[in-house]
Amino acid sequence: MNKELLGILVIFLTTVLLAVPLGRYLATIYRGDKSWSDFLLPFERLLYRLGGVRPEREMTWQQHLLALLAINLVWFGWAMFVLCTQGSLPLNPDHNPSMTPDQAFNTAISFLVNCNLQHYSGESGLTYFSQVFCIMFLQFVTAATGMAACVVVFNALREGAVDKLGNFYVYFVRSITRVLVPLSLLVALVIVFQGTPMTWQAKAPVVTMQGDSTFVSRGPAAAMIGIKQIGTNGGGYYGVNSAHPLENPTFLSNAVENGAIVLIPIAMALAFGYYLRRPKLGWMVFGVMTAGYLLLQLPTVYLEMHGNPAITHLGIDQSLGSLEGKEMRLGAPASALWAIQTTVTSNGSVNAMHDSLTPLSGMNAMLGMMTNAFYGGVGVGFLNFFVFIIVAVFISGLMVGRTPEFLGKKIEAREMKIAILIALLHPLLILAGTALSAHLYVGNPTEYAGWLANPGYHGFSEMLYEYTSAAANNGSGFEGLGDNTPWWNISTGVVLLLSRYLPIIGPVAIAGLLARKKYIPESAGTLRTDTGTFGVMVFFVIWIIAALAFFPALALGPLAEHFTLYAK
Repeated sequence: MNKELLGILVIFLTTVLLAVPLGRYLATIYRGDKSWSDFLLPFERLLYRLGGVRPEREMTWQQHLLALLAINLVWFGWAMFVLCTQGSLPLNPDHNPSMTPDQAFNTAISFLVNCNLQHYSGESGLTYFSQVFCIMFLQFVTAATGMAACVVVFNALREGAVDKLGNFYVYFVRSITRVLVPLSLLVALVIVFQGTPMTWQAKAPVVTMQGDSTFVSRGPAAAMIGIKQIGTNGGGYYGVNSAHPLENPTFLSNAVENGAIVLIPIAMALAFGYYLRRPKLGWMVFGVMTAGYLLLQLPTVYLEMHGNPAITHLGIDQSLGSLEGKEMRLGAPASALWAIQTTVTSNGSVNAMHDSLTPLSGMNAMLGMMTNAFYGGVGVGFLNFFVFIIVAVFISGLMVGRTPEFLGKKIEAREMKIAILIALLHPLLILAGTALSAHLYVGNPTEYAGWLANPGYHGFSEMLYEYTSAAANNGSGFEGLGDNTPWWNISTGVVLLLSRYLPIIGPVAIAGLLARKKYIPESAGTLRTDTGTFGVMVFFVIWIIAALAFFPALALGPLAEHFTLYAK
């Protein structure tokens, strides 16, 4: 166990050490300063010409959002076309069928919003064509969309910023060419050499050690897994995601894939400070995010290493931890590390089945998505955190009797209204969806019997987790839920849309409004936002909002299940 603990500590510390220079690099390329990757400029200029983009033309915050929404609408149409016709398209050696319209709608929306909630089994639900030219394509462009929107906010918060906030397409293209492609290629190369398939050949016939004949799915898996992890996408090439021995063959592949989950989210937090030339501010953001993350991660590792009390009461040895739903070759600590890192971000990939986590571990995974601000997705994680900064600045200003200011710009009623609406939208979508589903199930349990494999407290947790995952653009699930039905496909699809675009529109609008305001130089009475004191304020604002909103629902699900287990 000590070696396993050392292993997960090395994974996390190595990721942080890599994120520091990456954060500096991100700030450099987005500011347009000289960089080693400038050799890509001719290629990027070619892309601008092909797309009819004038990279020198700066945009207002409204123009940025219009560009973002317009290209996302085009991508949705492409995804629907591919998924509904994939059975007739090329690169389908296994002859997988096309999706039904409601499942295609859910899948297209899910990958469009960088959530990657999968109501299908990867290797049997998609063809090689749709995996590469629809799913993997969306994993690149949607991650870049979030990063580009984040840079718009960075721009608006610069000293001397005005109405013009750079060019969305420049930030979008650089996110792909200079960050996502090289990093995902590096991850893909590592896992290819560890045994992950990268081929266009059909299923391979295999004779097992027991003498049974079967077929093992192959395909262009490594390429997709690289961007799935780096872009906090998470949609698995195989149905069981990175718990599959071909998607995650060894402990080295597990370490690389696990570190890739939080690499860019941590780097973006640090890039915020470097971009504004206020590195202490970036470290404050990183510190608050890390404190919240550790508050979830440490107890989860402990709980999974000590096993399930219900199994202990049966006299079964759990010295290796709670191994139900986990890969023996990875172990309980590495599974617990992944479970929390994938849910404090918008990644959602898994190397163990979250439905089999101990109740409080499952609650911690949900809390990571409910707070939705500890690391978060690439770009959008900082946007969520930015909303809580605005709320914390406003409350702090009221406490000291001063007009709230952030980086020399006054926070007034208009900005606060937007921030509060975005902060409350998240729990509204989660709790309303769960309440409606619970009402339908209780009203007619016979008709909806296929929804829940585990009625009772755990069944409620399965429904709560599904909407939490959708609202947090995460994509993981308590897979005891029968989710491939018109209700779950359509209802989560609506939640996915609202929870992706409104939390992007809100922070960008706040930043755009702040950019237009007159800059107020710092004075002796200015609230410093790069200090540990302010970090503590932000931390408690996040937890108070999450606790007040979600405690009743958590009490009905994982908490009730936990106390029931310990009462036996």
